[in-house]
Amino acid sequence: MSKAPAARRIGILGGTFDPVHIGHLRSALEVAEFMRLDELRLLPNARPPHRDTPQVAAHDRLAMVRSAVQGVERLSVDARELARDKPSYTIDTLESVRAELHADDQLFLVLGWDAFCGLPSWHRWDELLQHCHILVLQRPDADVEPPDELRNLLAARSVSDPTAMSGPAGHISFVWQTPLAVSATQIRQLLASGRSVRFLVPDAVLAYIEAHELYRVPN
Repeated sequence: MSKAPAARRIGILGGTFDPVHIGHLRSALEVAEFMRLDELRLLPNARPPHRDTPQVAAHDRLAMVRSAVQGVERLSVDARELARDKPSYTIDTLESVRAELHADDQLFLVLGWDAFCGLPSWHRWDELLQHCHILVLQRPDADVEPPDELRNLLAARSVSDPTAMSGPAGHISFVWQTPLAVSATQIRQLLASGRSVRFLVPDAVLAYIEAHELYRVPN
């Protein structure tokens, strides 16, 4: 009998990536290495229900993310949400990804602390753990308290060691990270004022922004 393939470990990190920057990329790489993921997919959102409409078009944001991860081991890009003509609900994405994986493969949804605390407002949020584990990027400066619904969920589903989460889905754990003081909002403001964002975004992303004159205030 042929031996069953080893279970894969796949991570998903969603965001508008408007634009993608070193904070996103460093977090993604640290998680991929720490969790020994086979792949961590950066997944650009098309029309995120909980955030403002991205400033630049989906095809530009996708191109920047692709250029940012090109040649980086373990990091990849998943464009499935950009192909939808409706708001990007995470539960739909998880169902779609899970349908493509082997039953034993582990799927990890990577969330920042603020996003995690907002989970109870997400569409069908109580079904997320049927399809994935949740990895929360916890930072020393996080000062938001989780709502009661999440306290109950954490009591039932949390695992202290994120590398010890077993099975394809169903648990929550925390990965501590030292934050990089950089944000997409800050980058957009700098570009709008004509200032440099070099070293805040990868060189390939900066080259794309300059070539396509993105985030500039029209004269």
